[in-house]
Amino acid sequence: MGTSKKITRVGGDESSSNQSGSKGKTFVPTPESKGKATRLRVIAGILWFFAIVAQIIAIRLLLQTPQPENFMMWMIILIVVDLILAIIGSVLWKKSNRLDPASEKQKFRFFMQNQLGLVVAVIAFLPLIIFILTSKNLDGKQKGILGGIAGVALIIAGITGVDFNPPSIEQYTEQTNRVEDLMGINHVYWTKSGTKYHLFSDCHAINRDVTKEIFEGTVAQARELKNITELCKFCEDEAEERGIEEKTNEVLEEQLSE
Repeated sequence: MGTSKKITRVGGDESSSNQSGSKGKTFVPTPESKGKATRLRVIAGILWFFAIVAQIIAIRLLLQTPQPENFMMWMIILIVVDLILAIIGSVLWKKSNRLDPASEKQKFRFFMQNQLGLVVAVIAFLPLIIFILTSKNLDGKQKGILGGIAGVALIIAGITGVDFNPPSIEQYTEQTNRVEDLMGINHVYWTKSGTKYHLFSDCHAINRDVTKEIFEGTVAQARELKNITELCKFCEDEAEERGIEEKTNEVLEEQLSE
């Protein structure tokens, strides 16, 4: 039984987008994925660089005596610009990690690669906060306003930079191998607003009235595009039942042929 929903195939054919080489082997991103990840990381690095530049300009402004005209306005603008650049950089960096994940075996690299956005957030705001709170050119009210805005910006940028469910080579390998063990091929389905990937396009969990379109691709593509990390339990159980049934039929056929 199929589905009446529109099914959209994500780019790449099954052989080129499998990304695990062959069944049971360690996950390896395709050259295309690695290329995309590199470009995203370069862009993120540039954005982070300009975020730090915005902070340096704000610090220089703080040190000027007397304070320039519209000082508070310019300080707030620089903090906001710093925040926007830091956030966009972190979003792009996390997306690059879903394309080209690190290995959990390399603990320091794994942490730094997945939590670099948090590190950059601290670098891009903490020095500014220290300068604001220790500045002799600001009165108590100005310190409170600017320190509060910069502090909130640090928290927002830090939370955005943290990856609470970081991808890893080991995770991708385990998830891909599980799908291949059940289905014989690295092929799954998901929806735009779904939180799980599915093995069957006619699974009742994605064939609802609110579903307008179903996407199909690999486990890695589901993670890359929607950050979906969990296999549908209904599909998993059905695939296991079908596997047991097929094995039972094979045994029966062998017995009958003897």
